[in-house]
Amino acid sequence: MNKKILTLCIIHQHPQILLGMKKRGHGEGKWNGFGGKVEEGETIEEATRREMREESGIEVEKINKLGVLEFIYQDGSGNMEVHIFCAKEFTGSPIESEEMRPKWFHIDEIPYNEMWPDDKYWLPMFLSGKKFKGKFFFNESNEIIDYYLDEVI
Repeated sequence: MNKKILTLCIIHQHPQILLGMKKRGHGEGKWNGFGGKVEEGETIEEATRREMREESGIEVEKINKLGVLEFIYQDGSGNMEVHIFCAKEFTGSPIESEEMRPKWFHIDEIPYNEMWPDDKYWLPMFLSGKKFKGKFFFNESNEIIDYYLDEVI
């Protein structure tokens, strides 16, 4: 089974975060950070910046890697390794793209019920600036059947 290497970046300007409503493809109809596949010849950091620009119209220079999560799907659809970054500063204004509709959320009003089910486990660690790693196992209905999540010191 091939492992896809992906990126995810969330703008966190306390007490708000910038998320995007996924308009197509994997995760359609869910709020998420901005990111996607790492292309051949591209570093994970370069992919993070490119995906942020393509999906939201904004540029991030300084990004801080906080986590690495692995997602394994019981239906055999694949296995993903997602590198999660935080950016506090950016240039440009968030704009809607073909793939994402950006929106600011207060950290007390994060729409967890409209996000991937794993987000409620790792996003609080992200918001507190902790580094983490974990693995989530999903069934055919995209429900978590097992997971582990650890803070990395």
